[in-house]
Amino acid sequence: METDISSNVSLIRQRMEVACSRCGRDPRSVRLMAVSKTVAPERIRQALDAGVTLLGENYVQEAREKIPAIGHVAEWHMIGHLQTNKVKYVVNLFDWIHSVDRLELARELDRRAGQNNRRLNVLIEVNVSGEESKSGIEATQALELVRQVSLLPHINLCGLMTMPPYSDHPENSRPYFQALRKLRDDISAADIPGIRMDELSMGMTDDFEVAIEEGATIIRVGRAIFGNRMNK
Repeated sequence: METDISSNVSLIRQRMEVACSRCGRDPRSVRLMAVSKTVAPERIRQALDAGVTLLGENYVQEAREKIPAIGHVAEWHMIGHLQTNKVKYVVNLFDWIHSVDRLELARELDRRAGQNNRRLNVLIEVNVSGEESKSGIEATQALELVRQVSLLPHINLCGLMTMPPYSDHPENSRPYFQALRKLRDDISAADIPGIRMDELSMGMTDDFEVAIEEGATIIRVGRAIFGNRMNK
């Protein structure tokens, strides 16, 4: 049975509104990203036709083929782990980079952005769970990384991103979302010049409603929009 992408997007937006209502938030304060890794361009266009304005990709090589085919008709967000030697490819492909987790990467993004007369929006990826299998800087080191990134002239640091441990129970993600929000608040309180921690990118298909309740401003939803994806 073919996935009805338009109906899925509509249902997710309804669920987002309910979650916002529960915690007294304006639904306009949360943006829906469609995670489009391994999704064919024609199906991505269906999501765009349904009103999706943010698209998230995980793999540089796939994005290099896909983004030119679809065009910059939406914001493209790099949400996967990014190797420093791939930065030269992503600077002109993506509008946002969610996965900055080390100073070396931030400096290379800044250098390449400067060469291309661009200013990149980035988020610091934080490994709030401490899982060795996860990317992201340790929470205890995030403030210092923010201080260093604030000095880079072609980087616009907008907030934080995280991925909690996988669980079948959405409530199990709540402590990790709470931890990221607290870290954001602590960094904001440091009042670092040029830094506005407006964005919290957290929550996916199985737990985005909990993430909204804990302050998410961007939720990253793939399976609930496009159905089960192919393995990459």
